Amino acid sequence: MTVWDRPEPPTRPVPLDRERIVAAAVALADEGGLEAVSLRKVAARLDAGPMRLYGYISSKEELFDLMLDEVYAEILPEEPPGDWREVLRVRAHRTRQAALRHPWLADLLGGRPTLGPNALAVGEATLAALDGLAGLDTVARAVETVSAYTTGAIRREIANLRAEAATGLSEREWQRASGPYLSRMLDTGRFPALAKFVYECTEVDAEESFATGLEWVLDAVAAKLTPPS
Repeated sequence: MTVWDRPEPPTRPVPLDRERIVAAAVALADEGGLEAVSLRKVAARLDAGPMRLYGYISSKEELFDLMLDEVYAEILPEEPPGDWREVLRVRAHRTRQAALRHPWLADLLGGRPTLGPNALAVGEATLAALDGLAGLDTVARAVETVSAYTTGAIRREIANLRAEAATGLSEREWQRASGPYLSRMLDTGRFPALAKFVYECTEVDAEESFATGLEWVLDAVAAKLTPPS
């Protein structure tokens, strides 16, 4: 029986429910990452005994499933977007925005499909927008491709933000600190392509980089969407 099937126990002193438990866990993760989340810490935040939580959640993995589905509610748009391209674009951008609010989301994206009701609603909205535009196998590859790009780009951005927090150096400050070494290496002439990239490439921020890469992926998907015969 999954956590989604199992009924909650009756209310007892210090009222609890999964909604309160998940909200406390999300707050802990927002403050300190997934490593800051445990049933004991969640119980302490709710001023309840740890064993009380086991009536609602049997493991930390189930708690993570519930936390992830809670964030999927933020990814689901308030109003359905227009065509398939806009649906995939909005899903990707809303996923990135959710990850910036909840950086631990980057650690849970990917892997096995998420089966919570909010995640299923996001999946339904995505597939409904692509229904009939191509064969089912092509649609599956299209969604997987956009999801893979979104997850990879988000993880890279969150990794950079975590590096800033760990080192106390912004991206620009890190570049200045590393600049003398990198210049010496490039001046050796051993890395001409890299030198051209470093000295001539236009620098863009994370949001513009994400949006541009996403549009390129959507262009590639569009080229593969041919209606089934």
